[in-house]
Amino acid sequence: MTHAQKPKINRLIDKGARIACPDSIQIGDEVDVENISGDGVELFAGSKIYGKTTVISKGVKIGEEAPATVKNCQIGSGVELKGGYFEGAVFLAKAKAGLGAHVREASIFEEQASVAHTVGTKHTILFPFVTLGSLINFCDCLMAGGTSRKNHSEVGSAYVHFNFTPNQDKATASLMGDVPHGVLLNQPPIFLGGQGGMVGPCRLAFGTIAAAGTIVRKDELRPGHLLFGGSPKESSILYQTGHFGKSRRTVVNNIVYIANLMALHQWYRHVRRLFVSKDFSDLVLTGLKEKLNWAISERIDRLEGFCHKINEDSTGSEKVGRSKNNPAAEQRQELLANWSQLRDFFEQFKTENGDKARRDGFIKAVQKNIPQNDWDYISVIQQLAPSEKELATTWLQGIVDFFVNGALKIIPSFK
Repeated sequence: MTHAQKPKINRLIDKGARIACPDSIQIGDEVDVENISGDGVELFAGSKIYGKTTVISKGVKIGEEAPATVKNCQIGSGVELKGGYFEGAVFLAKAKAGLGAHVREASIFEEQASVAHTVGTKHTILFPFVTLGSLINFCDCLMAGGTSRKNHSEVGSAYVHFNFTPNQDKATASLMGDVPHGVLLNQPPIFLGGQGGMVGPCRLAFGTIAAAGTIVRKDELRPGHLLFGGSPKESSILYQTGHFGKSRRTVVNNIVYIANLMALHQWYRHVRRLFVSKDFSDLVLTGLKEKLNWAISERIDRLEGFCHKINEDSTGSEKVGRSKNNPAAEQRQELLANWSQLRDFFEQFKTENGDKARRDGFIKAVQKNIPQNDWDYISVIQQLAPSEKELATTWLQGIVDFFVNGALKIIPSFK
């Protein structure tokens, strides 16, 4: 603690925060301590708080197991960050991260989502209850599924989401579950067994189970299926980087992922805002929407990068412009020629609200349930009637379909 930091630390103590070893705490000059609650907040030895947009709500514990650094994060009530590095992320009520965590920009941990020790995330969205074990790299993913802490989607320890290809592109985001059904917190959980991995971009249906040791390489869009398989047969073949082969699945999976994020954008904009209260501040909501916008921009940029790399395909015969009698190359040519139009179309996510009647009917149902559940997000959503939940699903699925179908009209050979 420097002399300049002492007034800020004293202010937090005056507000009621528990700081066992004040001399070991660092708080950046840019930090607004009025955005840090004193109600039940605990900063353990070695904690470092930086960033002018940092928000720490009541009951938060930081650094209980090891020193922790928090920079420009918005942290909801009752969150526990036990040790590690956290930057540009949002944690909603009662989310947890074990020691050694490396949680980077555009990571969103919704209510009661948790990761154990030594987990890395970036542009990762975990819906309520989703749980990651230890020693996991899980960047560029959205995972939903589950109904409670006792019935949740799970990723086993020592799991990797492979999100970088030999062609050095990252159009690799994977969607586990979906937004239109996942937000209602009533879907079967997804289980990815430990000592395994997933090669993005993949899509998995709710209820999918991948056995321990399995490397998931293909989509599974049928609910309730078991995936299993060991490592590929050992071999050695000549391989040249820069060859993309068939690109349809990569492009379509990216479009579907982006469309789901756009539906989530409308959910945050119209539904999450209803829950702003003393336990879910407007500053946390602002951070939530900001991080999601980062995620959308990242995915569009990565798809654009993939589009341009296709044009650099080193195999010569399949370069754009040499596509005669080559359907895959013709698809690439179509994608490159129409990319600007496709990107402009994606920008509509800021204004495309979906079916207004269904949206407003659902919002009315939520508003009716909020006071009697004391603004508790999970209780309100889970106690909605089936007909009310159907309003939400059809509203959000309509947004997903609008963007998927609209994109495929621009590049029809990818249908």
